[in-house]
Amino acid sequence: MLQPQREGVLVTPRERLSEDQLGLVDGMSRELLEDPGLLSYNAEAVELFRAAGAKIDDGGDCPRIRIPGSLIDRALAGAPSAIVLGARDPANRLVLDAAEPRVRFGSGSETNVWLDVAFDGAVPRFTRQPGSIARLARSAHLCEHLEHLDFFIRNVNLQDAGITAANKDINQFFTSLGNITKHVQGGLTELEALDDVVRLGEMIAGGADAFAREPVLSFIACVIKSPLQVVDDTASKLIAIARRGVPLVVSSCPMGGATGPFDEFGMVAMVNAELLAGVTLHQLASPGAPVLYGAVPVRTRLDNLNDMYAAAEAMHYYLDCTQLARRYGLPCYTTAGVGDASEPGIQATAEKLLAYATVPQGGAQYVHYAFGLLERTNVFCPEQAILDDAHVGLAKQTLAGPQIGADRRGEVLGLIREVMASAQKTFMFHLPLPSRDAVYARYPLEDAEGGALRAAHRRFAEIEAMPRKALPDELRRDAAAQFPQLLPQACETSQK
Repeated sequence: MLQPQREGVLVTPRERLSEDQLGLVDGMSRELLEDPGLLSYNAEAVELFRAAGAKIDDGGDCPRIRIPGSLIDRALAGAPSAIVLGARDPANRLVLDAAEPRVRFGSGSETNVWLDVAFDGAVPRFTRQPGSIARLARSAHLCEHLEHLDFFIRNVNLQDAGITAANKDINQFFTSLGNITKHVQGGLTELEALDDVVRLGEMIAGGADAFAREPVLSFIACVIKSPLQVVDDTASKLIAIARRGVPLVVSSCPMGGATGPFDEFGMVAMVNAELLAGVTLHQLASPGAPVLYGAVPVRTRLDNLNDMYAAAEAMHYYLDCTQLARRYGLPCYTTAGVGDASEPGIQATAEKLLAYATVPQGGAQYVHYAFGLLERTNVFCPEQAILDDAHVGLAKQTLAGPQIGADRRGEVLGLIREVMASAQKTFMFHLPLPSRDAVYARYPLEDAEGGALRAAHRRFAEIEAMPRKALPDELRRDAAAQFPQLLPQACETSQK
């Protein structure tokens, strides 16, 4: 019997690169990993590579690792091609299969600014607020009710008094898991928090064995600092997470023109080299551990050196990297839907729709940053997240495969003949109506009074009034007792 999972949208992948071009990129990536190789600031990573047969140029404070292609091939052969991400509600589980281009969309970033929207008559007013536990909880509750959001990556930074590097992770994961029944993912601020966060996941999943089968949380680690440098603390986190067997995204985020090349060939070859290195390190630490290929290359604005997620060229990078991940048999994590604009409006809509219409065509299994992000990844706006949910829904309809098959030939012929034999000759009186949306094409946020933003604002108020999908009282009490570093406001947000 098939277990439930979120459907996403199954696409026919767009193959932007030819086989020859894929081979060129793969070959250049492998050459880069041998010459110049990787500078490594993490001693354990160096020793793992050394023991596996990589050449190490010792000397100075930073050894250079030169990775042979045979070592990369062994890592790719051993990495799983399918990964299960569990959830508090089993119907929200995800199966990420590199061989199946089924696209899921989720939130992302750890924004410092929460953008409140209010209206003076028909005119919107925007107020910037700091991130907090309460606002992260509100965001998770909102995302629980976004139809097209399939997973939750923490999208609000915790800036409460009392939050420290030592207690941030447990408060972040507890607040997220306490307000949403979808899969939860995040980075790890401190390695020392890993055991507590995993233990929290095991409690919520129903025990260590249940968590191992269906992990309700997972991690992200950007282990390679572009260009081609192994980060000390992140490498330690990657190694520890791999050895715990918890799913991990190995992410690389070079900025074209600053920390990466401007041109497509150079950028894609370098980000691919960094991801192959990260995946290889991950598999050396724990062969067979679940890992995602996380490509998030962006462009650089040369007037202010900001990153540009909405640049058209970035769409090429994402499509190319998704194709490479499929070549290697790895589930792919990439991005779509970041607005470079600072507020909701036509610029943000254009930037986001370009990505929604383009990036998922590649068939990446896990598309993050898709909801509510503005000003690159600095701002989260709940109304924008609702707008984005509507637009992702439109993109999914556009991406859906053809509904044409021999099995329906008789049904279609019969319908048209029936209508032609009728007096009114109008199809609406003869169609089966499974749902209003199936036959009524419309913009999802029509509003006669104040436009789409006003409609999103009203919808946010409706969702805010809904009961939260809180943790069971006994589990919440047990967590508060076992994790004294949980702040009171984190415990309060997880109550009904």
